[in-house]
Amino acid sequence: MTLNFDAIIIGAGQAGPALAERLCAAGMKVAVVERKHFGGTCVNTGCMPTKALVASAHAAHLARRAADFGVTLGGAVGIDMPAVKARKDRVTMTARGNIEKWLGGMAGCTVIRGHARFESAHELSVGEQRLTAPRIFINVGGRALRPPMPGIDRVRTLDNVSVLELDTVPGHLVIVGGSYIGLEFAQVWRRFGAPVTVVEKSPRLLGREDEEVSAAIQSILEAEGIAFRLGAECIAFEPQPDGRIAVGVDCRDGEPRVIGSHALLAVGRRPNTDELGLDKAGIAVDERGYIKVDEQLATSVPGVWALGDCNGRGAFTHTAYNDFEIVAANLLDGGSRRVTDRIDCYALFIDPPLGRVGTSEAQARQAGHRVRVGRRPMTRVGRAIEKSETQGLMKVVIDADSDAILGAAILGVGGDEAIHGLLAAMGAGQTAGDLARTVPIHPTVAELVPTVILGAKPD
Repeated sequence: MTLNFDAIIIGAGQAGPALAERLCAAGMKVAVVERKHFGGTCVNTGCMPTKALVASAHAAHLARRAADFGVTLGGAVGIDMPAVKARKDRVTMTARGNIEKWLGGMAGCTVIRGHARFESAHELSVGEQRLTAPRIFINVGGRALRPPMPGIDRVRTLDNVSVLELDTVPGHLVIVGGSYIGLEFAQVWRRFGAPVTVVEKSPRLLGREDEEVSAAIQSILEAEGIAFRLGAECIAFEPQPDGRIAVGVDCRDGEPRVIGSHALLAVGRRPNTDELGLDKAGIAVDERGYIKVDEQLATSVPGVWALGDCNGRGAFTHTAYNDFEIVAANLLDGGSRRVTDRIDCYALFIDPPLGRVGTSEAQARQAGHRVRVGRRPMTRVGRAIEKSETQGLMKVVIDADSDAILGAAILGVGGDEAIHGLLAAMGAGQTAGDLARTVPIHPTVAELVPTVILGAKPD
């Protein structure tokens, strides 16, 4: 028996449920197919559980610093990891359950549990069922990459999913990968009490950031006791007789390997497209398995779109949700929105966080811009001083010819929030001069943005 729908959405991640609601409101008969957990990566193994851990780690960090604020505690700060994990699980389960209830109660929406595979361009199989629709939306997300490193099949490594299940503090956590996911986990587990070593193949952390931002982040984390082995050109794994794991680094300085109780791989992501039967539908993918889409997220097959991490056009919850907004506006509202309309923005949720928008100074110069750069250390930000959180810096990159704001970085307390003022200004097409003439609220971190702009100079 074949079930006919007006639209089928594969995956209940960030784009899927919201799109289902819009399509149903437009009078369509919609099927949402989910093989595992509602909410996708963000709710289950990404943003929400990890930021719940970040919050617990931050509480422990502040408790240890209580005396800095004139607060006395009755004894040493302890970590109850089963309780930390239970809190994290509650956050995830609540969000997951709410999404499932939302979809289950949505008029016009049929929720189907199982793994969807294409049988042809507009026909899917889910177990023994067959589903057809003139419109199909692929929203299947991605998962941790496990590259073929020497010895990796001889040891048990953690990834961003399995590390969330730990309810004890590792004796020594070795993290392979010095980028966003790896650094967030590094600080979390260090604050829970684990010795942490980060192994990174590149000569510095966060290769897409300016060198001064990268160096500042490394300095912040080193001050908390996190060790770094950079320039690790020959990463390899070897099991030890006592159950620990030796990670070979082959760096020029220091011991040639690091031995840890646990090893976490944080070296990238891959799309969940390999078991969808895309070849049967004629849907084109690139060499890494990402579904090829145009500016309006349409695939190579008419009537099929790809949203979220699986299309390679963004790797964040906010870009996945924006994919929904683009598709809904174009399909239902007569719009002509494009992926390239959005401004690149993201955050690194260490403490203090990094908020980023637009291009870095290095990227701007590589693109041929003449730039003016404004900087200010957080030691000269009143809000940071009042909170005794003076690590980091603010930086704004401006086109010297047009006065356009090209990008900014705020590494410091509230940086993940303060950056949105710059994002909004860029989205509205305001120049640096326009933003510099605003009157922000005191005392905040954002109030220093006009000051940074006014102090910008050619570098």
